[in-house]
Amino acid sequence: MKKISVLLLFGGESSEHEVSVSSARNVHQAIDREKYSVDLCYIDESGGWWYVTEFTDQIATENCRQLLPVFGKATFMMQPSGQLLKPDVIFPILHGRNGEDGSVQGVAQLLHIPIVGCGVTASGIAMNKLACKAALEANNINVIPYISHYEYQAISDFDQLSSQLGDTLFVKPARAGSSVGINKVRNKEELQQALREAHKHDSIVLIERAITGQELEVAVLGTPPHHRVSGVGEIIPSKDFYTYEDKYASDSEAKVSVDANISAKNKERVRVASGRIFEILDCKGLSRIDYILGDDDTLYVMEVNTLPGFTDISMYPKLWQNEGISYKQLIDELIDDAVKNGIINL
Repeated sequence: MKKISVLLLFGGESSEHEVSVSSARNVHQAIDREKYSVDLCYIDESGGWWYVTEFTDQIATENCRQLLPVFGKATFMMQPSGQLLKPDVIFPILHGRNGEDGSVQGVAQLLHIPIVGCGVTASGIAMNKLACKAALEANNINVIPYISHYEYQAISDFDQLSSQLGDTLFVKPARAGSSVGINKVRNKEELQQALREAHKHDSIVLIERAITGQELEVAVLGTPPHHRVSGVGEIIPSKDFYTYEDKYASDSEAKVSVDANISAKNKERVRVASGRIFEILDCKGLSRIDYILGDDDTLYVMEVNTLPGFTDISMYPKLWQNEGISYKQLIDELIDDAVKNGIINL
């Protein structure tokens, strides 16, 4: 049987570069070599695409060949050798800008190569928290109350914001993940500093009400109408909120559970909402949807992640492992879904 050729994309230009490399290393180790032949494409922090032959602690590109797309021909050309690479499917293990925002998905679309996961539109909307909130609100789905702040605007007045959103606020970049650039603020000085920090990562920033409650996560797998929704997991942060360090530091004290400590009724609410959101945004392949269940039992969507963390201990694979799908089987299902659905639609 001919092996399916997979091009594994990893690295990227975003602040989540190292997270991507860690996730891709896990996928590379776990993928079934009897079914797949795997080529590696490392995207450096300047956006160059490089053909590499192995994972190393520090990936060097000095002696590597650069990959250039040949649009419409399902082909990459290696420079300077001129050798051609024709993958059957692209598997992006990328996070953040120029990774999960629709840009790489657009490259695959123009190449005419199937790609694992969501297409251009769903990726772009989900990555932009402001656009995602608008799409969900239009479909009567609760999102955390917010206002937007643009880089060119004056610093917002804390007292005025408090009257709208409450005494404690979260400030976050609209188009970043892994809790990068997020700060909790309680006064004017903290707000000014948080806005400056968030705007280092994005020209659009969200200022949200701080909701007291439980942080929940759900994994969705497949392409509608054949998508499946996992059980409900729970994040128990070690600090005020689930920070970048909580997620990735080796000494993190945050706790995760694949079986949230909520009622069966609320679990069903979250699962039903997740399946609906996946369809509304026209998602495909995979997504992780994050919520806060308020102390008053109000369910708020926090964000939709179309390329969630994918190390073997990340929440997305852990939720499916709890459903009986191993990490290796999950990789199989994602590739199979992309191949069966052919070229991802816009």
